[in-house]
Amino acid sequence: MLQLLKKQSFYLALIILLSACETALSDKKTTPVQITKEDSIINHTQNNNAKDTADNDYATYFVVVADTSSDYFLLRKKMFYINKQTGIPIDTAGRFYNKVKNLIALPDNDADEIYAGDYLPRRFPSNNLSLEYLGLYQKQAKEKTIALVTGIYETEKRADSVLVILQKIEKKTFKIKSNMYIGCIH
Repeated sequence: MLQLLKKQSFYLALIILLSACETALSDKKTTPVQITKEDSIINHTQNNNAKDTADNDYATYFVVVADTSSDYFLLRKKMFYINKQTGIPIDTAGRFYNKVKNLIALPDNDADEIYAGDYLPRRFPSNNLSLEYLGLYQKQAKEKTIALVTGIYETEKRADSVLVILQKIEKKTFKIKSNMYIGCIH
């Protein structure tokens, strides 16, 4: 019961916070889109209504991934190896693997009350190593597949240059063109 009340309170707070992030709409008539926490992060493809009302909430980025696995610790070890070989910094954003929740998550007592104890992914360009859920960047990915992300880039040319370098260290490295939600999630 307490779990249900917490979840309901969470969604109510999320709706209130998301409504505070609305952008001004044009004069043309549009259908409002309700965005849940899961939709705003994981769903990286726009539907027509969202495109009409929130063009600025999505961006096409190029994500370079060194490897994928369901084994967090295997990829973590590989992340440190790539860091040592390339000097690309590691940015965990304060997240760790929570064995009890079977989730890459922020600490339960994190200052971000909405995402404390939950997964908060990288969504913006950066040249950092981190472990992320592949589904954020690639719609057809299996649930809970973890990606060793080596960077998110605004241009394909930049992603390609990093890709060439990293493929010399890790043959499995690949690039994803991803239309990502970058709008307000609080």
